[in-house]
Amino acid sequence: MTPLAASCGGWGARAGLALLLAGLAGISAGRAQGDDALTNAELRRQLEVLQRRLDRLEARDRRNAAPPRQAPARAAVPASRPVAPLGAPPGAPLGAQAEAEAAAREARAAAAEARAARREAEAAQAKVTAVTAPVPGLAPPDPVGRQDFMGEGGDALRSDLPGIAFRVPGVDSQVRLYGFAKVTGWQDFGGRNQSDAPAPSLIPLRGSAADRQGGDFGMSGRFSRIGVDTRSLTGWGTLETRLEGDFGGGSALENNAVFRLRQAWAEIGPEQLKVLAGFTNSLWNEGLFETIIDATNLNQSFVRQVQLRVTGRLAPGLTGQASLEAPDTNFVSADGVVAPTARLQGGASPAFNHMPDILGRLTYRDAGWELGLRGLLRGLQVRTAGTNAGVASQTVDATGWGLAGHVRMPMRILSPWFGPDEFVLGGYYGEGIGRYFFGSSGGIDAASNLGLPGAQAGVSLNPIPTWGVTAAYRRFWAPQWRSNFSWSWSRQDFPAYARLYVPGSAAATALNRELLQAFANLIWSPFAEAGADGRVNTGWLDIGLEYLFTRRDLYGGSEATGPGQAGHGTASRLLFGAVARF
Repeated sequence: MTPLAASCGGWGARAGLALLLAGLAGISAGRAQGDDALTNAELRRQLEVLQRRLDRLEARDRRNAAPPRQAPARAAVPASRPVAPLGAPPGAPLGAQAEAEAAAREARAAAAEARAARREAEAAQAKVTAVTAPVPGLAPPDPVGRQDFMGEGGDALRSDLPGIAFRVPGVDSQVRLYGFAKVTGWQDFGGRNQSDAPAPSLIPLRGSAADRQGGDFGMSGRFSRIGVDTRSLTGWGTLETRLEGDFGGGSALENNAVFRLRQAWAEIGPEQLKVLAGFTNSLWNEGLFETIIDATNLNQSFVRQVQLRVTGRLAPGLTGQASLEAPDTNFVSADGVVAPTARLQGGASPAFNHMPDILGRLTYRDAGWELGLRGLLRGLQVRTAGTNAGVASQTVDATGWGLAGHVRMPMRILSPWFGPDEFVLGGYYGEGIGRYFFGSSGGIDAASNLGLPGAQAGVSLNPIPTWGVTAAYRRFWAPQWRSNFSWSWSRQDFPAYARLYVPGSAAATALNRELLQAFANLIWSPFAEAGADGRVNTGWLDIGLEYLFTRRDLYGGSEATGPGQAGHGTASRLLFGAVARF
């Protein structure tokens, strides 16, 4: 190849490389706005590779452009002979000399274009950084799911993934989109229970019509979820907002899923003290173990309601919280279960809310340990004025209260052989807290003698004593394979007049004296990875198989159900589920 061809070819390649570098810079800026086919890290790597190649080409061209060695002096050229341009090879034809000058001009133009491409690349890199870099001083978002299954963050197969996040250009704000697509299927082996989220408190009783029909098969995807989380810097600290929903608002028996609101709140403040207002998970919520089913399981609480909440960091690892939350008084009488929004005998409801529920929580976490303590105080009230209760107008008040606690222990403290395994033990006791344990009580807080002859002498409202215990073990067979085993038991006590409820009525069959539930599952997470801290990041995909057994026994046994039915019910269900998170 001639020197001229090499020069033209080198500058042509460099010009093409410069154009490619400029194009890649434009792609980098475009990708940063949302197309995630190439990650920002990959774009930066490619920019660096191209920049190094461009630098090598420019260095070679500088060497080629060095002045040639002077040839020995020659005799003077006659004036009539054309003079060759400066820098042309001795004896070169005039056409070649002109081409050399043209190549030199092209090289200078290519060099200018390369410098412009470099400036464009640097501008694109700055734009990528502006869109993806964290905002200095902006607190990280609260997790949308936890590996330790604290609170409702521990519902079925969730994991703490960052979601799809970006920084809003020009402002100190970040936005994150998160969620998952989930499909579950089930086969019942006991009574027919046509729900993808069966509560233990409502399983069919032995001898009932549903029990005689036998179990059936079903599938559902309505608990798939989507949420948006934003964070912005303010003079009062980080402002975080969250809007989240799923498609579980309709009937479990219909394929037309109905979108429903799960969370809508704003929280502001530094890490030391935050204030939250909105619709979100109750401070009482506690998901102690991992399940595939989406139901409110025995002794677990998944209540979401409007509240005002304060969260403070009391000490390293120790968090304190207090909240005022929306109340909802529910009681059972001879006429059935009564709530503030339910009518009594065609008239207004006597169930009243007259004060917010007051809750408090202490949580300590360190090196895999977790200790939790919760407290609750409630005001329950019945007003018979203006109702069809058939008794004199009167107001009756009662107090509900509860305490609960749990401990989560990392099994590696006993032996490294256990790896990331965990053991959890939790328990509670309270009176009038049934709405926070729907799996046990069906939401009933108290019992009343309304509808019974004794109510003429005075209406009673008796908060129902309830207590329970749960033990669970989480076993990792490998980072990609894990199982959860759990056993839960609960009991409720009722006043003696509850035996006068009509056998077989909604009131009598709502009184669950004792309940028991057991879980066992196997979950495969093909993209799971073990961390250096001993924990496992389960990744974005879970596929699982689960078995659960439930039994409930009524207060009064068979006397509460009437002829042909037993005073208890059992249910066996086999489930499979798959969830993909984003």
